[in-house]
Amino acid sequence: MSDEFQEIRSGVRALCADFPDEYFRTIDAQRGYPERFVDALIQAGWLSAMIPEEYGGSGLGLTAASVIMEEINRCGGNSGAVHGQMYNMGTVLRNGSRAQKEKYLPRIAAGELRIQSMAVTEPTTGTDTTKLKTTAVRKDDRYVINGQKVWISRVQHSDLMILLARTTPLAEVRKKSEGMSIFIVDLKEALGRGMTVRPIPNMVNHETNELFFDNLEVPAENLIGAEGHGFRYILDGLNAERTLIAAECIGDGYWFIERATRYANERVVFDRPIGRNQGVQFPIAEAYIEVEAANLMRYKAARLFDNQLPCGAEANMAKYLAAKASWEAANVCLQTHGGFGFACEYDIERKFRETRLYQVSPISTNLIFSYVAEHLLGLPRSF
Repeated sequence: MSDEFQEIRSGVRALCADFPDEYFRTIDAQRGYPERFVDALIQAGWLSAMIPEEYGGSGLGLTAASVIMEEINRCGGNSGAVHGQMYNMGTVLRNGSRAQKEKYLPRIAAGELRIQSMAVTEPTTGTDTTKLKTTAVRKDDRYVINGQKVWISRVQHSDLMILLARTTPLAEVRKKSEGMSIFIVDLKEALGRGMTVRPIPNMVNHETNELFFDNLEVPAENLIGAEGHGFRYILDGLNAERTLIAAECIGDGYWFIERATRYANERVVFDRPIGRNQGVQFPIAEAYIEVEAANLMRYKAARLFDNQLPCGAEANMAKYLAAKASWEAANVCLQTHGGFGFACEYDIERKFRETRLYQVSPISTNLIFSYVAEHLLGLPRSF
C-alpha cells in the first residue's frame, strides 16, 4: 500500500514539514484554528482530491483521501481541522444534482469555498437520528427550517454546511428512516438570518458548536436529491467519515509508536537504554501490531466505498479498530516517556487528547458493537 500511494505521502509530508510541532503546539495553546495550514492544504489541492477533474479536482477516491488524512496526523498535525471537506464531498458527489455540482465544486476545488460542516446530531436524540426534531417545511421556492443541532464542527471556518432535517413528520412515514432530507446551507447567508451559533469549549482544541434554527430560509434548489430520502444519502457521508477517522487514528498510532520507539532508544537509565527492557519494548511492539491490523480494515472499507459497494460494516469496524489501536498507542507512548510525556514541549499530551476523542466520536464504541451484533451476527436488536 505504501508504494501505491508513495507520491501522495511524499507530497503531504513535504507540506507538513513547513508546519512543525511548534506550530500546532502554539495553535493548541491559543485554542486557535490552524488557518495557515488549512490554506496551504487547499492551495496544494489536497482537500479537493475527491472532486472529479472536470470540476477542477484530482478525481481521486476515498482510499487516496484517507492516505492524505493519515499522513497529516502521522506528521503531528490534526486532520480534525479539515476532514469534513472530504466526507461532505462524498454526499454532494454521489447525490447532488448536476447544477449543484457545477455551482459548488469548481469553487471548492479553487479554494474559494469550504464545505467543512455537517449538521446531523441533536442534543435530545444523539445518534438516534431517525427521531431528530429539526424540521424543514416547504413554502413556495424555499424551505423554512426550525430546530437545534449540537457538536457541529468547523462552522466558523466553513462556507457551506450539509444539514439533515425532517420534511415529513415521523408519524406520517411508513419507515422511520423515511421523511428526512438534506440541504446545502450557505453559512454566511444563514448566520444572523435564522441561524445562531454557540461555541462549545471542550477538552480538545476542536472548534465545535451548538446551532439554533429559527425560521431559517433555505432555497429549494439547495435540497440534495429527492425529498424524504436524506437519511439514505447521509449514510454515504457517514461511511466516508468513519473510514477517514480510522485513517487519522492510524496516522496517530504510527506517530505515537515512532515517538515511543525513538525515546526508548535514546533514554538511558541504569547505564542502558530503557528500550532494552522487555517491560518497555513489548507494549510498543503490541501497539504496532494492532495499528498494522487496523490499517488493513481501513483499506478494505475504503476500497469498498470507492467501488460503490456496501461498506457500513467495514467502515464501522475500521473506525473501532483504529481508534482502539491509536488510544492504546497513545497510552504506551505516554508511559514510555514517563513524566516528560505530560510536558507540552513533547506534544504527546496534545496528541493524547486529540486521539482520545475518537473513542466516542463520530460514533461510540458501544454503538459499533450493537451494529455488528445485529447486522453481522444476527443477534436481537439491543436498542
